[in-house]
Amino acid sequence: MTVVRVQSVFGKAVALALFSVPITGCGQAGSDESSAATPALNSSDPQVKAFYGTRNGEPAWDKKAEKALVEVLDNAVTHGLRRDLFLKGDLPKDDTQREAMLTGAAIRYAQALAQGYTDPKKMDRIYTVPRPKADVAAGLAQAVKSGDLASYFESLAPQTEDYRALSAEFVRLAKLADARGDGQSIAAGKAIKPGQSDPRLPAIASILAANGYGDSQQAAPRRYSPQLVAAVKRLQADFGLKPDGVIGPGTIEAMNQGPGDRARKIAVNLERLRWLDRQPPATRVDVNTAAAYLEYYRDGRRRDRRNVVVGQPGKETPELGSPIFQLVAHPFWRVPESIQKEELATKSGAYLADQRIEMRDGRMVQLPGPKNSLGEVKFDMKNDQAIYLHDTPAKALFTAPERHRSHGCVRVQNALDFAMLLASDDGVLDQFQTKMMEPDQEGFVKLKKEVPVRLMYRTAYLENGQVKLVDDIYDWDGIIAYSLGYVRQPPRMRANDDFGNDVGP
Repeated sequence: MTVVRVQSVFGKAVALALFSVPITGCGQAGSDESSAATPALNSSDPQVKAFYGTRNGEPAWDKKAEKALVEVLDNAVTHGLRRDLFLKGDLPKDDTQREAMLTGAAIRYAQALAQGYTDPKKMDRIYTVPRPKADVAAGLAQAVKSGDLASYFESLAPQTEDYRALSAEFVRLAKLADARGDGQSIAAGKAIKPGQSDPRLPAIASILAANGYGDSQQAAPRRYSPQLVAAVKRLQADFGLKPDGVIGPGTIEAMNQGPGDRARKIAVNLERLRWLDRQPPATRVDVNTAAAYLEYYRDGRRRDRRNVVVGQPGKETPELGSPIFQLVAHPFWRVPESIQKEELATKSGAYLADQRIEMRDGRMVQLPGPKNSLGEVKFDMKNDQAIYLHDTPAKALFTAPERHRSHGCVRVQNALDFAMLLASDDGVLDQFQTKMMEPDQEGFVKLKKEVPVRLMYRTAYLENGQVKLVDDIYDWDGIIAYSLGYVRQPPRMRANDDFGNDVGP
């Protein structure tokens, strides 16, 4: 196994296993005509039983098929996966045991590509985004019969542009990490602005070049030159930072993520893509809660993209599949019990009156108006978590680099325009406009056809043909990475982060 030493964001070297056991460690080749008894008789896996059922109990892995399967498993690295997740150590010499091990490896790998190696619903978090269904036994049996295992396994992974781009970037970074070995890290210090001098600049230039952001032949810089500024801006843009060229704490943290760290992040997000239904609704809203933006697709084409504000750490927006079923003009905000007890119970009467918050049946309710936390429109969704999209009076947050500020719901930039767009596409624009013309009056407009929404946490994604990486602000990458065989990293400390104190949902 090739083990790469990379610098973590905490400045300590961590091991990152990127490549699988080589083919030479697979033991002896099987015979062309195995007489092994079917392992299905002793297997509790229904997919294994189904696989052998299609073969009338006959063994599957002659010498040719075994070689093809081993080659397929060695290619797992292109999916951010390690071969030893599926096939560990040498194959046994006993024909029956060998057959069972190969079949188990093939089934597990097929399921990993078709649905994901991990189960998001078993990670102590809410996850209701629709997942793909896969019956890999029949397909595997047919692939063995036709002798084309490689094509079958490749067909199981997502066939999307973003998956292919992340896969290619993972391979590039993995090779870079393998060649680089231990990397240097940039020490904390005062922010470096264009034109300034700083003793850290040679190390910064070296790290940028090593990660593909600069010229490795360039002489060690004495000043923060325009050429180096341009390289820093590219890195900032890729990491979702404000591309201002100023080398502050966030930029240093990004630079200290070596290619191995970034490969690890991309592997996690390849896994997240494998969790998703291969044929999502052609009309839908996708929200990336890690990068805090929304995309609206209509009939398979992206129709709109805009920034959003989502849950802050500790009040994370869950990963939900939940449709918008109605628009609400001038909504009342029925304050959740937790916010009422923890944040509003100690507020003065004058504050509550100024915010137009009053008690109704023991519950705080904020009336419609310019200070209403839901703004002018709410997008009602069907879920058990009281999560929905809405407007907000806090418009300035949409242009902030950091937009994890809410209590879990999703605030939409220019929400009224977005509501008009949905209403127009659904054929209820006249009804909605009529409700909007009645200030201080809550009005409901049901959509003729519900719009599915997928709230997804993706820290690596494709944008305008470029792979972008953003901060794992919820610390959700780690458990997936560990499940995929990568080194567990300690949770990030956020004691000094300021996520604001507004009380909106």
